[in-house]
Amino acid sequence: MVDEGLTAAEFSAAVTAVTSAFGDPTRREIYLFARENADGVTASEVAERFELHPNVARHHLDKLAAGGYLEVAVPRRAAHAAVGRPSKRYGATAKAMGLEFPARRDDLLVTLLGRALELVPAEKAEAMAEAVGIDYGQALAASMAPGDAHRSFQAALHAVADALTAHGFAAHTEPRPGSRSLAIVSEHCPFGDAAVQHPVICAVDRGIVKGMLAGLYGDTVPTTEASRPQGDEVCVTAL
Repeated sequence: MVDEGLTAAEFSAAVTAVTSAFGDPTRREIYLFARENADGVTASEVAERFELHPNVARHHLDKLAAGGYLEVAVPRRAAHAAVGRPSKRYGATAKAMGLEFPARRDDLLVTLLGRALELVPAEKAEAMAEAVGIDYGQALAASMAPGDAHRSFQAALHAVADALTAHGFAAHTEPRPGSRSLAIVSEHCPFGDAAVQHPVICAVDRGIVKGMLAGLYGDTVPTTEASRPQGDEVCVTAL
């Protein structure tokens, strides 16, 4: 079902989010497999069912989790259980499968936030906005991979882009020209015009990137290289 209230940009962002999660036919089958199992599935079970390497199975599951279509749980170990970490189980969430704008924003609340931040000194407002994003990003990372060892930087960055896409940013990773660094490019802003009017709001998504990477990889120092409030066509967070 398509939400008739979507703008062209929101529709494009919604399509990007769904395509990112379900563009791979194997991943679609894995999602259906997880939905059919009330207790969820493990990477080992998916690997066996679809004849995949466990790391490939885990990649598909993590991508679905980043999009909010699967949730991750680590079962408690019984007293008589064998030594070793229990396998994570991926279960289907209640997220609707209709084509709608992910993480719909409330324009009035976002505008109120922007106005409130204007009353705070610029540096403090930006620090506060980034701190909120960091907390949220860390919570996202914890929900995706509780108890996991940190993954590679590139894998973590892709997971962050997937999560941002699921939240309406239509994000992807790309190398920076003439540099060995990578960046997350967001082609849509779920905050809309409020972010243009109150650029301090951009610190929230920078904080989300920082918080997620802290949970999935390690401490990083993301910087805003381009943004719509500065007149750019896309927002770029460089690392």
